[in-house]
Amino acid sequence: MSTQPTPQETPGAPDRHRRLLILAICCLSLFIVGLDNTVVNVALPAIRRDLGAPASGLQWIIDAYTLVLASLLILSGSVADRIGRRRVFQTGLVVFVLGSLLCSLSPSLGWLIGFRALQAVGGSMLNPVAMSIITTTFTDRRERAQAIGIWGGVVGISMALGPLIGGFLVDSAGWPAVFLINIPVGLAACALTFRYVPESRAPRPRRLDPVGQVLMVVLLGCGTGAIIEGPGYGWTSPLILTLIVLALAALVCFPLWERRVAEPLIDPRFFRSVPFTGATVTAVCAFASLGGFLFLNTLYLQEVRHFSPVQAGLWTLPMAGLTLVMAPISGRIVGHRGPRLPLVIAGLGMTASGLLLTRLADDSSSALLLTAYALFGLGFGLVNAPITNSAVSGMPLAQAGVAAAVASTSRQIGQSLGVAVIGTVVTASAAASAVAAGGGFTAATHAGWWIVTGLGLTVLVLGFLTTTPWATATAARVAACFDPGPGSGPGGVRGAPAERLR
Repeated sequence: MSTQPTPQETPGAPDRHRRLLILAICCLSLFIVGLDNTVVNVALPAIRRDLGAPASGLQWIIDAYTLVLASLLILSGSVADRIGRRRVFQTGLVVFVLGSLLCSLSPSLGWLIGFRALQAVGGSMLNPVAMSIITTTFTDRRERAQAIGIWGGVVGISMALGPLIGGFLVDSAGWPAVFLINIPVGLAACALTFRYVPESRAPRPRRLDPVGQVLMVVLLGCGTGAIIEGPGYGWTSPLILTLIVLALAALVCFPLWERRVAEPLIDPRFFRSVPFTGATVTAVCAFASLGGFLFLNTLYLQEVRHFSPVQAGLWTLPMAGLTLVMAPISGRIVGHRGPRLPLVIAGLGMTASGLLLTRLADDSSSALLLTAYALFGLGFGLVNAPITNSAVSGMPLAQAGVAAAVASTSRQIGQSLGVAVIGTVVTASAAASAVAAGGGFTAATHAGWWIVTGLGLTVLVLGFLTTTPWATATAARVAACFDPGPGSGPGGVRGAPAERLR
């Protein structure tokens, strides 16, 4: 399989200096999108006070962003392949900046949730498109793996720094500042993109899959809505039952439809690759763990321990620091030794952190908290680079962007589910104990920390299973069916149904 791009994919063949600059611009966009996933967590108590948000409202502030991202990432990547990656990338930056500005001006909870969704529309045009730009810019196989490792590391760095940066912003300028910080960074990235990033398109753009897109939105939106609102409305209420039925119907119809359509939103053949499937599940588990960790930890530090936002952010410094250090190290390890070692250590770190926090009390010692935060940062810092690498490993150039978009989608789905499921479990546990926030909240979080522990164990097991010679062979077989051959379309995309894997 050739890794050389077509002239359409890399016009002008940028030199090494230009390639590194393009990588930096793409990472800058990823940084602000990833940062916005977590920086808002520290602002949740302040938003609750100013806008009168209930617990479910706080969950929606996070999930409105992650759900829209998850729903539109693949669509945005396909549109960019068709009309131009730089054009869509710049549009995404402008929409993201506009959404950030409107979030900072929100007069009520409903408006804030709506503007968070607008932010995510812009964000969905950044991550998968930037990955396509990277894969077409770095044509050497080893150089591309290193670039993807750096890219994956930035995900962890941005998310880990979110609580720390958010704490300083909320204390110094109020919660709107966590959105205003995106404006200068986004505008700078837009200008740099116009100046340095060449326009590119796929040799043969993938067709859009509107039915698959609608089914994905229904599945994610209705499923998450049922989980978040179930305790408030009652699990047997007409609204919740309707949401559950719609989500289940979409869950059944989505894979059936994707198998029938010529160019599906998510190609089912990808999941015959064990490393790809493992990367998808690992991304869901790792980011569900992160979403639950940040949501519970923010409320615990500020509402139980009564720390200020800055203090709460500083308490998470061991997590942020280790993520910052381990993310680039993970990228190097993946480039030279493969994904197994970082995945196994990541699983061990997150599992140990969750176990420690199942003992959390209102007056837990500094040693317990700091050790748990450091272990989680160690694990999360190592997990991102192997996720991205495993998702695109062995995929032909024409499919790498789609595979990376699925991995990014899985990250957002995971974080949405983490906030929704863990937040709902803890809320239900506190309500069942008939106690208010405070000591009762801390005891209720134990159920959530056990979920985090289970998610870490899943990452650990997948680290072993998806890196065996058998797993690698499945990836090679799947990649082979995308290679150009007799009867296949340009770029190695699927031709007639007879060419599908049986």
